[in-house]
Amino acid sequence: MAMNWKQLLSSKRFGLEHYHDPNKHDRTEFQRDYDRLIFSPTFRRLQNKTQVFPLPGKIFVHNRLTHSLEVSSVGRSLGEIVSRYLVEKYGESQGPFIAELGSIVPVGCLAHDLGNPPFGHSGEKAISSYFSEGPGLPLKEKCGLSDAEWQDIVNFEGNANALRLLTHQFHGHRPGGFVLTYTSLASIVKYPYESSYISKLGKAKFGFFQSEKDGYRRIASELGITELEPDRYARHPLVFLVEAADDICYEIMDMEDAHKLKILSTEQTVELMLGFFDEEKKQRRREHMASIQDVNEQIAYLRSSVVGELVRECTRVFCENEEAILNGTFQDSLIKHVSERVYNAYQNCERISVDKIYRSQAVVDVEISGYNIIYKLIDQLVNAVLEPGKAYSKQLLLRVPQQYETSAGPYYQRIMAVLDYVSSMTDIYALELYQQITGISLPHL
Repeated sequence: MAMNWKQLLSSKRFGLEHYHDPNKHDRTEFQRDYDRLIFSPTFRRLQNKTQVFPLPGKIFVHNRLTHSLEVSSVGRSLGEIVSRYLVEKYGESQGPFIAELGSIVPVGCLAHDLGNPPFGHSGEKAISSYFSEGPGLPLKEKCGLSDAEWQDIVNFEGNANALRLLTHQFHGHRPGGFVLTYTSLASIVKYPYESSYISKLGKAKFGFFQSEKDGYRRIASELGITELEPDRYARHPLVFLVEAADDICYEIMDMEDAHKLKILSTEQTVELMLGFFDEEKKQRRREHMASIQDVNEQIAYLRSSVVGELVRECTRVFCENEEAILNGTFQDSLIKHVSERVYNAYQNCERISVDKIYRSQAVVDVEISGYNIIYKLIDQLVNAVLEPGKAYSKQLLLRVPQQYETSAGPYYQRIMAVLDYVSSMTDIYALELYQQITGISLPHL
């Protein structure tokens, strides 16, 4: 059975399912979701998490916070355009929230990177490899972990961790985590299946840990999200818009940052960005650039033009494939179905990014350092929670905030508590803790 917008768009809150607020609010429930994230310390910590390049010195480049804010801005545009299309197509027949996609999509965009550990993908690799090929390898048998629990850990995934962070009841906190609406939560689950499907589908990512499986089942049931196989679901339609906003921002903003850092020349950057346009539009943009003296402003102008073009293309693809999206048969990213010229230009940017940006010395150096820092922290903390009676373990566990329950429950829960703690750290905090527990530096009084 196809999904329908009336059921997919719900203001019911995770953890407050039976609570009804009789008061009228100036903000919609989805605007309240947005504000709840913006004012949270979890979101603020993204300002000290690496996006691609090292945290800024003289030249300010994107971090996870600025990236998430920009993704949210693009997501708002995508949501508003699709909303107008759906309102024109369905009127009010699909419920009162169909006009609010411009408020809902930005929530998913703000939250999409919350589960990423310090040092980006390098941090994810460090966590996974510690268990899959490092000292943590014997722990599956030693701790009696199930196959599904082990797959969660050896394939640690920031996307799944974001759902955990938003819904898990940490010690001393209220049920439901952030208590967001079901629809906002569903919009961030890009890979709506458990970790056991990684090998079955040949994918490298998944959407929820075993600890959040029942929670996602509840969300999917409430919203009428199609279950394709046991614990494997179709995407919620808004996931496509959140994903598109992220795809647009990370690729284009990385190019702009690389230009500022002189990894890419002005000529290279201009050529790459003009590739998104036909000859007539190229000429108009060249004429406008001639009136701008500042080179960085020229690139910023081109960047905004490219973002606008990609927004138009992605919303067109979404609207043209809306029926297939609701049927669960459309599964690609929207970017893959934009016009040939735009997609070729996007792929060209991807190729240059891999060759010139992601393999640049500055980026690789941060990845190597970050990998070793996270690997060491995981090693020390996991050993401490598995043998909490040892003298050093007692000392080390005093450093872990009480919200992370490292000393009670099954071993899977204890290990997940360690991963909660480490993944919540900023790059700077992780570095300082690493230096302290290895004796490289002493704390200042």
